[in-house]
Amino acid sequence: MLSSKTRWIVRKSDDQLIKNLATELKITPLVASLLVNRGFNTVESARYFLFGKEEFHDPFLLKGMDLAVNRIHEAIEKNEPILIFGDYDADGVSSTSVLMITLRELGANVQFYIPNRFTEGYGPNENAFRLAAEKGIKLIITVDTGISAVHEAAIAEELGIDLIITDHHEPGPVLPTALAIIHPKLPDSIYPFRELAGVGVAFKLAQALYGEVPEHLLEIAVIGTIADLVSLKDENRLIAKKGLEKLKTTNNMGLKAILKLAGVDPLSINEETIGFTLAPRINAVGRLEDADLAVQLILTDDPIEAENLAAEMDALNKSRQSIVNAITTEAIEEVEKNFPIETNKVLVIGREGWNAGVIGIVASRLVEKYYRPVIVLNFDPEKGVAKGSARSIIGFDLFKNLSTCREILPHFGGHPMAAGMTLKLEDVAELRSRLNKLADEQLTDEDFIPVTFLDEEIQLQNVSLDSLDEMSLLAPFGMDNPKPKVLINHVDITSIRKIGSEQNHLKMMVNEKGTNLDGIGFGLGHLVDHISPASKISLIGELSINEWNNIRKPQIFIHDLAVESWQLFDYRGQKRITSLSNTVPAENRKFIVFNKENLEKINPNLLAETILIHDMNEARAFKCQDNIVLVDFPSSREILEALLKGSKPARIYAYFYKESSDFFSTVPTRDHFKWFYAFLLKKGPIDLKRNGDDLAKHRGWSQETINFMSKVFSDLDFVTINNGFITLKTGAPKRDLTDSRTYQLKQAQYELERELLFSSFQDLKGWFDKVIQESVEFEEAITEWT
Repeated sequence: MLSSKTRWIVRKSDDQLIKNLATELKITPLVASLLVNRGFNTVESARYFLFGKEEFHDPFLLKGMDLAVNRIHEAIEKNEPILIFGDYDADGVSSTSVLMITLRELGANVQFYIPNRFTEGYGPNENAFRLAAEKGIKLIITVDTGISAVHEAAIAEELGIDLIITDHHEPGPVLPTALAIIHPKLPDSIYPFRELAGVGVAFKLAQALYGEVPEHLLEIAVIGTIADLVSLKDENRLIAKKGLEKLKTTNNMGLKAILKLAGVDPLSINEETIGFTLAPRINAVGRLEDADLAVQLILTDDPIEAENLAAEMDALNKSRQSIVNAITTEAIEEVEKNFPIETNKVLVIGREGWNAGVIGIVASRLVEKYYRPVIVLNFDPEKGVAKGSARSIIGFDLFKNLSTCREILPHFGGHPMAAGMTLKLEDVAELRSRLNKLADEQLTDEDFIPVTFLDEEIQLQNVSLDSLDEMSLLAPFGMDNPKPKVLINHVDITSIRKIGSEQNHLKMMVNEKGTNLDGIGFGLGHLVDHISPASKISLIGELSINEWNNIRKPQIFIHDLAVESWQLFDYRGQKRITSLSNTVPAENRKFIVFNKENLEKINPNLLAETILIHDMNEARAFKCQDNIVLVDFPSSREILEALLKGSKPARIYAYFYKESSDFFSTVPTRDHFKWFYAFLLKKGPIDLKRNGDDLAKHRGWSQETINFMSKVFSDLDFVTINNGFITLKTGAPKRDLTDSRTYQLKQAQYELERELLFSSFQDLKGWFDKVIQESVEFEEAITEWT
């Protein structure tokens, strides 16, 4: 048995819908099922998603757009200075860049301002607005922020500054007073799509200002759209799809410089390029220093400046990685020492000195490790405040639950799965208490087991190059359109091994009804020691095409593995018991020893995990669901059966160490016994001590054979043995050899060795299966009876 790391939930699909899509659109059943799982369950919607000519919505459907456009055009005509107020993450940086380019090209007198994460925090602030007023700013446009800035909006009004808010974060119960709020999620919004990123809203404003779709800005809009993990459907899908194509041939000096520095082949650019290359580097700037640098990178026309800025961003990203690792280690220490998960369904932790710019990443890592909602805070004792970031799990809406704590959260915002906040240090304990109480009411034990949602359970015969090529039509992948994950259930293992310089990756081939599929599991190399090659295995992952030396074939990137039934690991033939600790994984193991003399051969460090079973009572009393290591050979079949019938082992490691074997010794036949009896009848008493060895050699036997037959005759009362002399009794009644206890034990031991020591792997597995199944059936019968 091998448990999966997560709960696997396969989405249920309507087989008839899948069949209809496959037939009507002439696509493979695999791709048809993926479409149905994404909500495209009609031929028309699926055709449009795959092949349709998508168009952008009318930006003026967004409430306040006409007011905003008129005011901006007025400012341009009057040459009024305009300030774009942005945010310091990838969405905020790309939003700022989109509007900066737009307004510059329209001839505006425009500048941007992004607050410092450490000295100002998230969102608009009063000091920044007052500074803008002193500089003569008459119009401020926020991007990717501002929907919670009720106080700051009032300050802008007081200062005589017109405020246009463009944002996509969840609106609170009270909206700021502004000239215009452009937001797709406003309660009275009629906009057809509500899930735009901050840059998506800025892009819609640019579209309205230009009077047409600004195609040249898509390569920037795609960055924030993918980086901010918004739903990649509808207009976001269009931005992502077109934006990635534009990015492949970009002429933007800054973007080209950073892609070159990261070693990205422009033609290979996809959504992962943004997720793992561009976004982390852009975010690193705002996490450690001022995000202005990232905006300057996108805006520059100077190739030398672009290269310098890209190098600086890359260095900051490496520094960010180092800082994150250090804080994560301290955060784990804080959890284990002060807030153990046994008593904390929501982790709220913090320390002085933790870099506020990276604690969101740390929170994500803690969610991954502990799988529960996490808030990581930076404590500032001088100001008496804590600033932090939160990440959640399925089933616990962060924004909704934090909203119930508004009186102790003067400043917070975010989404159901992520949020940022500021609060007084003295209120941290209260926040922890409230959130844990809410989690107690909302979450069950099952909610704390990570979930992996799977698109389909597939058969290997349906995995073809054609179906995988078709899957690319669903790209780009992201939120609400994830990379397809599939389940391959109960297949045979053709080969399995560790690979990589540190042997930390797994490579395997699985087979189902004659069809093979290669698989690679990065970071899963350690699981090889926990998988018996004879097991039926289930695995989940992402299908792809492996191209090597002009050969293309399907493969799967394995994310998780499971073996549902118990597993047998065959270590028979090992000469030394001391090697046990090196070959059997330490997880949940129990060493079973049947012969007391073998305890001395066990590594002393393993004695705490070792159980001596030397009689039937101890065997029956043994109850174990751990991994059982059968160290040495049992004295009888009955004692081993009794041991297993009391247990439900996840794995059995069969060593069956035995000093010497009876299997290959000469077992006398009935003809041997007849000859020996006739010899005694003819020759009379003989001295076994003096003449037994010569007699054995004469017949080509061993001394052990002579001694064994003598003991059998003694059991049957055919002879007397006195001081080594064996004498035949006259008139002894006829009896069968099997009446002898010595003969019975020899035959039983011989048979047991044949079954346990010298059988094939499959025969041994079958022997154990039968015993374990009888145990399960017996237990079920008892349970039903009681």
